[in-house]
Amino acid sequence: MGSFITAPAIPTWYAALIKPAFNPPSWLFAPVWITLYTLMGIALFLVWRRGWEEPAVRAALGVFALQLLLNALWTPLFFGLHWLLPALFEIVLLWILILLTILRFRRLSPAAGWLLLPYLAWVSFAVVLNFSLWWLNR
Repeated sequence: MGSFITAPAIPTWYAALIKPAFNPPSWLFAPVWITLYTLMGIALFLVWRRGWEEPAVRAALGVFALQLLLNALWTPLFFGLHWLLPALFEIVLLWILILLTILRFRRLSPAAGWLLLPYLAWVSFAVVLNFSLWWLNR
């Protein structure tokens, strides 16, 4: 769904931004996100199969749902509204929620926690990139 917002902005608004030297090529984002969402889905399944009746599972899935909502919110903030600074604050909050998700998932399934580490790493990179884009284009 994010591509509906992102696709029109890439050749216009995003192309006109001053970018840092480490800005990845546009073609990289789709395979990265496909991989990350696959890993997130497997991690989610590993926790969910522990049973919804377990309070720790419900809490972990609640944090997961909240971080997923923030994940979806970043695209309209950044690409849709072109709000680089609010998007930066939002992605930092997303990073914190991903870390909390990892900590909760890890208690229920160590593998689920490990599967989310690439997601945290990518969002860490995205925080630096978002900051750099804001700084260079303020």
